[in-house]
Amino acid sequence: MSQDGAQGRYAGRALAGGRYQLRDLLGEGGMASVHLAYDSVLDRQVAVKTLHTELGREQAFRERFRREAQAVAKLTHTNIVSVFDTGEDDVDGMTTPYIVMEYIEGRPLGSVLDEDVRRQGAMPADKALKITADVLAALEISHEMGLVHRDIKPGNVMMTKRGVVKVMDFGIARAMQSGVTSMTQTGMVVGTPQYLSPEQALGRAVDARSDLYSVGIMLFQLVTGRLPFDADSPLAIAYAHVQEEPVAPSSINRALPPAVDALVARALKKNPNERFPTAVAMRDECLRVATSFQPAPPSIVPGTPSQSGSGVGSAVFPPVGQNSQSPMGSVQTPYQSGPTPNPYGTPSTPAPSYGYPQQGYQTPAPAYGHQQGPNTPPAYNMSPQASATGTPGGGRKNNAGALVGSAIVAIATVGALIGTLAANGSDDDKGGDPTTSSASPTQAAGYRGPDTSKTIDASECTEPQEAYNDPDKVRLPDFKFKNIDSVKACFQAAGWPIKEKDLDENTYGDGTVMNQFPSAGTDVDPENMPEIELSVSTGNPPS
Repeated sequence: MSQDGAQGRYAGRALAGGRYQLRDLLGEGGMASVHLAYDSVLDRQVAVKTLHTELGREQAFRERFRREAQAVAKLTHTNIVSVFDTGEDDVDGMTTPYIVMEYIEGRPLGSVLDEDVRRQGAMPADKALKITADVLAALEISHEMGLVHRDIKPGNVMMTKRGVVKVMDFGIARAMQSGVTSMTQTGMVVGTPQYLSPEQALGRAVDARSDLYSVGIMLFQLVTGRLPFDADSPLAIAYAHVQEEPVAPSSINRALPPAVDALVARALKKNPNERFPTAVAMRDECLRVATSFQPAPPSIVPGTPSQSGSGVGSAVFPPVGQNSQSPMGSVQTPYQSGPTPNPYGTPSTPAPSYGYPQQGYQTPAPAYGHQQGPNTPPAYNMSPQASATGTPGGGRKNNAGALVGSAIVAIATVGALIGTLAANGSDDDKGGDPTTSSASPTQAAGYRGPDTSKTIDASECTEPQEAYNDPDKVRLPDFKFKNIDSVKACFQAAGWPIKEKDLDENTYGDGTVMNQFPSAGTDVDPENMPEIELSVSTGNPPS
């Protein structure tokens, strides 16, 4: 829909019984439109995001979207765009979910970067590090509450007129993943390939460290004016995240000190265990590095490559629309392109925006604070094929062996993306029997057995924590990364209903609970407990 079309569609409309009067269109994307609006009850300007996809037709999606918005509304921080309200209304005969947010007078970080690139070739390193530190401060709060952003990029970071950093769209990507039916039918997944972590590209479970990888991509872009991984197709970009090593930022911007190279290199490690453990740790390092060198204007090396690994990536995955045959045969590209919306302030220039790898509503890991504790996910093992073929900071090795190995990993990457979509569409109706074993009926090559050391005590269900704001409700325990047998015992002790569905992954092992819905910390009525859905690992690699 054109901006004029969207403007005409919503002009003069009001939501929530007339409370929110929609005015100027601030931005529009393939999934949503954002309008400046007037809150007639509290006499203030707000930003209202309305989703204009077929997902609004699904009751399950609307319910999860509402719960996500409620969780995000609890995030209070200077660097986080506040969520005031959420609901759904009828727009042109279609049920349309909406979110009411704080209105920010400013512009997206991408627009700030574009201006710096025009003037100096890139953003000054000290400025980029301080902005990145503020983004990490926002993520620190969300991670402590168990919320992984999943779509950190310059388009989701706002800069106010006074230079305050504001991160937005927490929980939106996660809520989008609940619309399994529509997404699977259209072959669409939610997110932005240029900022995906390797585990996201492979369709694996994500945790807080996935956000830190995306922050590393963004920092690379800020200090160089270029993306570390870019190519002609989304699948080629996903392949590069899994297989290729980024060049050192200083090879593009000679004004950067070695400390910046080291910081970015750690953030972009393929193995999450090798990245910064928390947003706090990465923020502290950003601030330390920012004060460790004398600020200098960028010095961009002319003619340096703007991407890494796109040659091999394009060979394995021809550009979209090209008639070349890929190793996977004819594969529909599972991405939806469209302009990136500018939720606040001045309209932004449309930029490519694609989908996020569908992970079967994979919720984030438990709370991440300053220290890693018992809730920290088990050790993450990358497959041998996913190891780097190039030297750190130096790009790929250009030889036949690397090409063959890269092709194998690329095929696996596509298989994971497409296989996950298929699994999400077919597993929804699988119920679980709490009295039966969770062992997989068949064990494929690469099968990983159960880890029975990760358990949950039955008292977590029989004596759950009370809800913060409602004495008649309790907070749902965290079952993720626990062995299903102990979780079943917990459920049985409390008499709670349970539903299981299989999830193919061989990182954590057969019988490991990978996801739960409702998510941990959700307020529930113990007298009217909803059915709790668990995604349980089969121990088999993604098909």
